[in-house]
Amino acid sequence: MLPELIPLQGAATVGLVIGALVLVVVIASLLSAVEIVDAYEKRALTVFGEYRKLLEPGINIIPPFVSRTYRFDMRTQTLDVPRQEAITRDNSPVTADAVVYIKVMDAKKAFLEVDDYKKAVSNLAQTTLRAVLGDMELDDTLNKRQEINAKIRKELDEPTDEWGIRVESVEVREVNPSKDVQRAMEQQTSAERKRRAMILEAQGERRSAVEKAEGDKQSEIIRAQGEKQSQILEAQGDSISTVLRARSAESMGERAVIDKGMDTLTEIGQSESTTFVLPQELTSMVGRYGKHLSGSDVESDGTELDSLEFDEETRELIGLDDIAEIIGEIDQEAEMDLEEMEKQAQAIKEGKDAGTISDPDDVIEEMDQSFEGGEGQTQTQTETESETKTETDS
Repeated sequence: MLPELIPLQGAATVGLVIGALVLVVVIASLLSAVEIVDAYEKRALTVFGEYRKLLEPGINIIPPFVSRTYRFDMRTQTLDVPRQEAITRDNSPVTADAVVYIKVMDAKKAFLEVDDYKKAVSNLAQTTLRAVLGDMELDDTLNKRQEINAKIRKELDEPTDEWGIRVESVEVREVNPSKDVQRAMEQQTSAERKRRAMILEAQGERRSAVEKAEGDKQSEIIRAQGEKQSQILEAQGDSISTVLRARSAESMGERAVIDKGMDTLTEIGQSESTTFVLPQELTSMVGRYGKHLSGSDVESDGTELDSLEFDEETRELIGLDDIAEIIGEIDQEAEMDLEEMEKQAQAIKEGKDAGTISDPDDVIEEMDQSFEGGEGQTQTQTETESETKTETDS
């Protein structure tokens, strides 16, 4: 019995091993036949080394054990271009580095046309960067960054299109000349700034001098105009003052003669003599003022005396109107005194008390005092008005 059981147990063990192996193979086949692709990528499928197709995002079934896939990221990728040394057109050494932004547009070309598209684009960007910098002068490499970027991108577009790659952008990060060139540029910049500062300072000084000269000129013009106006006004004032003084002197001289003549006439009136001698000046002025005093002309030997016409200002200065008022007051007082004397004479005739009768000398003295008081008051008023007029004209 025992020899018969041993072969049966060995067969069972072998069957279990074979079943386990088959299960493992089936599981491995299933795992190898299922390919999961992410949403942002594509994968190239090869079977026995032959390109078959591009696997799209999601779950893909492929032949197990004999298939291989190659992953391609379809997003924009960044490639750093290492620092490169170049010699510009004007023989100035510079160093520069850049960044290149690329995107896989055709994964099949990127798989079949180029070995490693990232490395290929990076090497191509390095050589293109050196070539572009070598065709430019130093100042252009430092100032025309956008032009350098455009040239590099243009040079990269044609070969990368054959690889299914699109260069979206190229940015040059730094362009640095050598230390000796940098030192010379710093000295040049410093000298240029000093030159500009000196120019600006000179322009400021010149502008200040011009403004000062203009101000002095305007000041001198205004001062000259003021002096001219002051001299004109002073001359006009002197002229007016001279005329007024002449008129005042003339009128006051004639007034003095008239006053003296009137005093003489008063004394003549009190004298008992019948022969009178009058000064020629008095008779001449009496003839001149006759028309103003009496309103009529005086004739002598059939010839009309010349009379002088005065305007309102001259009449006010010499006091003609005041003289007429004084004479009118004298006549009125004389009439009143004559009436009083007639009343007193009639009282004496009738035998009445003569104690209230005034002495003739007293009456004449009162008339003289009244005349002198009225004349003095009138002369004072005339002088006050003359001074007021002179100040107003000035």
